[in-house]
Amino acid sequence: MNITLQNIGRRFNREWIFRRIDYTFESAGNYAILGANGSGKSTLLQVLNGSLVPSEGTINYVDGDKEVDAGEVFSYLSLAAPYLEVIEEFSLNEMIDFHFKFKQFRAGMDKSAVADILNLEGSRNKLIKYFSSGMKQRLKLALAFCADTPMLMLDEPTSNLDTQGIDWYLGLVEKFSENRLTIVCSNQEHEYSFCKNRLSISDYKS
Repeated sequence: MNITLQNIGRRFNREWIFRRIDYTFESAGNYAILGANGSGKSTLLQVLNGSLVPSEGTINYVDGDKEVDAGEVFSYLSLAAPYLEVIEEFSLNEMIDFHFKFKQFRAGMDKSAVADILNLEGSRNKLIKYFSSGMKQRLKLALAFCADTPMLMLDEPTSNLDTQGIDWYLGLVEKFSENRLTIVCSNQEHEYSFCKNRLSISDYKS
């Protein structure tokens, strides 16, 4: 999946968050969107994944030789972000089942394998509302990485993770990001160190 931005801008009321972005995210590439807190990284990611409409400019999605409508982009991507909620009334088993009603497992993965990755084999019937903030973040990441989608979008992926959790995240990157368009929003170098391509929001302020 390629994403091409032409003169993209987004504003809230009269304030422009960013303007005049001309950029192409190419299939299977690793990209970091960089900027300080509140600079507009998450807003750009939401424009890229189709949940926000740009205020100006055009965005095109192409999968192979087929153009993809913006309304269908969600089916091509997996997302993990601090503002993305898990359903706390579900057990771990129920959350995994629910997520993979909408996404396919990556080759070799199933519900047990996801629980194994989380090291929660003994907590499969535990309600998510009793998970720690770090474990909820691990769950979001595991669901995103283990889905068979050509795009992976990660916003502040190590939020609420300790040093061990950061190492765990980097292990998922190494194992599950190959041959996917991967976009990471971050201002912490350890989260995006593997990204060869970097876009700074500060370059696109009006």
